[in-house]
Amino acid sequence: MVKVYERLADLQGLVGQEIAVSDWIPVTQTRIDQFAEATGDHQWIHVDTERAARGPYGATIAHGFLTLSMLPTFLESSIEISDVRMSVNYGLNRVRFTAPVPAGSELRARIRLLAYDPLPDGGVQLTTEVSIQRKGFDKPVCIAETIARRYA
Repeated sequence: MVKVYERLADLQGLVGQEIAVSDWIPVTQTRIDQFAEATGDHQWIHVDTERAARGPYGATIAHGFLTLSMLPTFLESSIEISDVRMSVNYGLNRVRFTAPVPAGSELRARIRLLAYDPLPDGGVQLTTEVSIQRKGFDKPVCIAETIARRYA
């Protein structure tokens, strides 16, 4: 369910709080294979279902960078700021891949606002902690500190 904020400024008082939770999104073998094709990362643990079944996880697993690349999808399904006309990814401070994501898993993201910093050009730099969870699993699979610049 999308959390709607009418104004970018409404986030200023929410530093330190969870501001959104995304929908659950499936990570299929097709998605993993498409990511492998797009990036050239064809390591067997991701794409060879027979060999991976005998491997350490009992199945293929998603690339860590595939999980990270799903951030825009998680954000799209979780938060809307009505007066924002443009958003720009500025970077990442820290990323950790803390657990595997077997093919067939469902993931969602919990988003906590860490900083709200006005910019000289009228925009706002938002720093968030995105904790990506796997359905039925207690430990996050990825934790990323993201930086985005948003303009109303």
